[in-house]
Amino acid sequence: MLLIADGGSTKCDWILLDEEKQVLEKTQTKGLNPSVFSLETLEERLCSNEILKKYAEKIQQVDFYGAGCGTPLPKEKLRKVLHSFYKKSQVNVFEDTVAAVRAVTHEPGIVCILGTGSNACYFDGKEVNVPIASLGYVLMDEASGNYFGKKLIQDYYYHKMPKKIAEEFEKKFNLDPDEIKSNLYQKENPNAYLASFASFIFTNSQLSDYFYNLILEGIQLFIENRVLTITESKKVPVHFVGSIAHFSSEIIADCLKTHNLAVGKIIQHPIEELTNYYRTNGI
Repeated sequence: MLLIADGGSTKCDWILLDEEKQVLEKTQTKGLNPSVFSLETLEERLCSNEILKKYAEKIQQVDFYGAGCGTPLPKEKLRKVLHSFYKKSQVNVFEDTVAAVRAVTHEPGIVCILGTGSNACYFDGKEVNVPIASLGYVLMDEASGNYFGKKLIQDYYYHKMPKKIAEEFEKKFNLDPDEIKSNLYQKENPNAYLASFASFIFTNSQLSDYFYNLILEGIQLFIENRVLTITESKKVPVHFVGSIAHFSSEIIADCLKTHNLAVGKIIQHPIEELTNYYRTNGI
């Protein structure tokens, strides 16, 4: 049996494939970003899922693709947690950009992630290259969920948010300063906390001018900083994966065309397409 996971800071999707690469089980846990969560939290979230525990002794290989797995220390931290749970399995941990690439293309292209966080890489047809290291939600992550959450809170407090939208924002979230500061500076996973506010942008069927311009500014910053800095950007399609990408697909397409960039695939959940990668490649 092969267990595949696509994990971020907010949630982690899991698919279990049998020997014929058919889907046996699907499940979800809270996020398992090893750069954000403690060892104890990672273990607790993994152990809390009954389906994952049920097959622990039968799984032969675990392939985990995740946010926060791009540098050696957190990558090894998560690998050890997974191996302690799946003692009989071969455990492989990859950066989330690898899952994104395998989900959308087998040809050269630029592949971007817009979810709780954001990232971009270049795939030359064989290797995944990340030209700019991701430094997370404090310094980077343009156009991500946490980026938009941060912008909403800033605009609310700076009184830049339209009055009617601000009133709706107040009803949906606890905007008490102490509550916000506690979640940002004292609790675990502040990036996912910020990203939780981003859902407010996409709750209406039609975007207001305020929301449209907010998304447009974020997407433009992402393209300028993370896409155009890749030398091959004018020669290959630009693909996107993630919930923010899915809900912003029309704006993304317009922004790419403005820069004479080719629009590739835009998908919400890479794990579904990732299973096809394993079937096609016979892994």
